[in-house]
Amino acid sequence: MIRLFLALVLSGTFLPAKQRPNILFLFADDQRADTIAAHGNPHIQTPHLDQLSREGFSFRKNYCAGSFSGAVCVASRAMLMTGQHWMSPPSEKPQANWGANQTLPALLKKSGNYQPFIIGKWHNGKKTLDQSFSNGRSVYMGGMADHTNFQVQDLKNGTLSEKRAAGEFSSTVFANDAISFIQKAEKENPFFLYVSFMAPHDPRNPPQKYREIYYKKRPPLPKNFLPQHPFQNAPPTTSGRDEGLAPWPRTKKMISDQLCEYYGLVTQLDHQVGRILSALQKSGHADNTIVVYTADHGLAMGSHGLLGKQNVYEQSMQCPLILKGPGIPRGKSSEAFTYVHDLYATLCNLAQVKPENKIDSKDLTEIIRGNSKEVRKSLFLPFQDNQRSINNGKWKLHIYPQINHQLLFDLEEDPHEIKDLSNDPKHTDQIKNMQKLMSAWRKLLQDPYPIRSENPMPSKPAYDNEKRVLDRWQPKWIRDKYFGGRSETSHGKN
Repeated sequence: MIRLFLALVLSGTFLPAKQRPNILFLFADDQRADTIAAHGNPHIQTPHLDQLSREGFSFRKNYCAGSFSGAVCVASRAMLMTGQHWMSPPSEKPQANWGANQTLPALLKKSGNYQPFIIGKWHNGKKTLDQSFSNGRSVYMGGMADHTNFQVQDLKNGTLSEKRAAGEFSSTVFANDAISFIQKAEKENPFFLYVSFMAPHDPRNPPQKYREIYYKKRPPLPKNFLPQHPFQNAPPTTSGRDEGLAPWPRTKKMISDQLCEYYGLVTQLDHQVGRILSALQKSGHADNTIVVYTADHGLAMGSHGLLGKQNVYEQSMQCPLILKGPGIPRGKSSEAFTYVHDLYATLCNLAQVKPENKIDSKDLTEIIRGNSKEVRKSLFLPFQDNQRSINNGKWKLHIYPQINHQLLFDLEEDPHEIKDLSNDPKHTDQIKNMQKLMSAWRKLLQDPYPIRSENPMPSKPAYDNEKRVLDRWQPKWIRDKYFGGRSETSHGKN
């Protein structure tokens, strides 16, 4: 009986048109899946995300589906908004050209009479913003910024205002505006409130009290910590902005400090999430609001000698996903393979609207209802033209086409991807099976890139501390700490 009731609620059978659920979409930037205390990390303080997990449904194997560029968040956001894999949108500038695809907020507005409203980061250009939102507050049109010193714009009837100083820490600014929107939201028509945070993306400069929490009681280093990555997994390994945020070789003290600062950003973000959820509860909208919490991807943070997300290791591609709201079971979780962009089909179902375009997104509501355990049996992670990975739950194969290199891991025995088994003759057949599985995925998505190079690049990475990029977003204390106070590099002035 309970299951039947749940199915009816989730299908919208009991919901008149004016009673469609509101959607509060909370979107973190660069948050690893393992940075929530309730999901197994006793070294981080996330009381509000813990509560959200206890009151909602968590997907514990949620991933970003790779990227066409080093800015992984660009591709992830494009996939979320269109419901399509990054290999599907128009090939010309897919970060800002989504063709005629119906974006999620536009579809909700057209078919469900939703009021879409954006707050925070938009990293895909004005054209795609116009396809998705007409109104918003404190929109940041860019990839990243100093959390304490940046400018935002308001969006009214499709027009962006002049830029203005945000005035406070980024997560606080966006939370304040989300609270204001919720307090004023009408009950006649449902809202789709998209709150896109910039944290815990670098610069890793949370308010001092938040980083001091972890300086005083330091979290352990990643189990797969390395001073530097052993081979050239991609050009960004040695030349990209993310990897240049600390010198090579990585020291344990350096990674420990960065982890403290990263955890501080997560805890400060958690506090703001708590403020938003408290405002939702007080507003009278909570009983009819679907809350979504996720991130665009993860982050290495010292795992495998890496700092960024330009790789296909678990820590960089996995990110949290929690849903809470009417008809969603409390305190349940799933180990099903999911992608961030599966939220497109899932939210369409919960909002009682039908996608108008072909989508790659999978509807997760049957898993939420308890009627199914999976929507896919394996997971394909492609990054640009230089990395491919396939995961069937037990085995994970990495292929690096530009250097003709591969890795094989037994994730059941080695979840941190430490012991490469690819050279063990016992696993030759397993490698072949995983290669066949990857070929099927590549055929399905029409992967345009070769899986092997006739003229492979050198595999040995060329680490060069003098060529580290000192970007303009890093505040002075970070420049002093991790760049020796240097104000310019061969890449130009900061």
